[in-house]
Amino acid sequence: MSFIKKHPMWSLVAASLFFSVALSFIYLLISGRDNPIVAFGKSIVLSPFAGALFILPLSLMIMEILGLAYESNGSEIKGMYIVDLIVLFLGIIYERAYLEFVKNVTNSDWQEQLHNSERHTPIYSKAGLTVFMVFLIAIIGYFVLQYIHIEKLPPLVVVFSISAMYLGIIQLIVFTIQVFNLNFDPSDCLILYLLILPICCILIAARTIQRKIHEWNTMKMEMSKINKKPILTISQKIIENARLWPAIAIAFMFPLLGIIIMVLVVFGQAPDSVIKAWTETSDWVLSQRQAPPNVYYDEHYLCTVAAGGHRRVVKPIRKGVRHGHEVIVNRQLCIANAFEEVIQEKTPRFHKALRNFYDKYGFPIAKLIRKKWQADIVYIIMKPLEWIFLLVLYSTDVHPENRIVVQYMGKTKSSKL
Repeated sequence: MSFIKKHPMWSLVAASLFFSVALSFIYLLISGRDNPIVAFGKSIVLSPFAGALFILPLSLMIMEILGLAYESNGSEIKGMYIVDLIVLFLGIIYERAYLEFVKNVTNSDWQEQLHNSERHTPIYSKAGLTVFMVFLIAIIGYFVLQYIHIEKLPPLVVVFSISAMYLGIIQLIVFTIQVFNLNFDPSDCLILYLLILPICCILIAARTIQRKIHEWNTMKMEMSKINKKPILTISQKIIENARLWPAIAIAFMFPLLGIIIMVLVVFGQAPDSVIKAWTETSDWVLSQRQAPPNVYYDEHYLCTVAAGGHRRVVKPIRKGVRHGHEVIVNRQLCIANAFEEVIQEKTPRFHKALRNFYDKYGFPIAKLIRKKWQADIVYIIMKPLEWIFLLVLYSTDVHPENRIVVQYMGKTKSSKL
């Protein structure tokens, strides 16, 4: 424990690497695919990734628990402020990555129509400034308490800093409630990692407040207030009682929040943005809005382009039906599907090879198209092929436009693309 106290960062790195190697090795052995020597070699290679994704967050939480335990006993772990910064930095990155890549969360508000499994933003964009400012003031409150010694801090500044941290933690808890689904799929154990950041922030706040209380109690105070004014004397005794700071900070949260709201009103934020940030959303726990149903399109890249690009570029013409799902189609998609239909009728073997090639490369490409401009680029790249498809149709079909216009209307023999 003395090594952890003196070298918290080395302890953190060593623990993360050790447990990641151990868990990777155990997993490879249980899978039964490799012998112990090969499994150990693979675990060494996998350990940095496993450690960064799974072990490091847990190690950070354990380190914060140890830091609070030491602080409660009147001691401290040197360099814990570095651990705090890592928690804040990685916590934000990990949560954002989980929501974007695992839960497929977008930055779109509830009014916008999304596609497939996409989800609307959990924070109402028009109230985003309010949410940001509350978090920013909470971080400033932490830095004030962490980096300025108690000798240079008036008691009221300490109390307001604690209040700011309280507001940030409350908002973080609300955010976690918003995105955390208690009826989650047991296979999605990663969602439990969403709890690590609020837990660590609560531990950081508790440890920081305790340190300031210890500093205040050990500092020699020079009492020079005038006893002729009993009200001032009572107020002085209350505010200079360090043990009361956490409780007083709770009362100071409300005027501090009021000040924040009044300042943000000047910048165009609604007075109730603190509430609307969570209720003016859809798809989440605290949401009060019903978003339009998602439009389904298959993961083939032409379907993705027709539904995902800018309207003035990809030129969607109507909605259609594919495999029982509603899709958005444009002329390029209809021409490509009509071309495939002709190939299927006249050269079945070539169509099979073409279909296998498309299935092999179409799905991976479609998954990379996540932005409108990316769909626009694919649409432009496909233009020469569209003209070739159109040339083939006009060369082989008696009524090519009739074949094109009925694509994805539930009347064609096949709708592949």
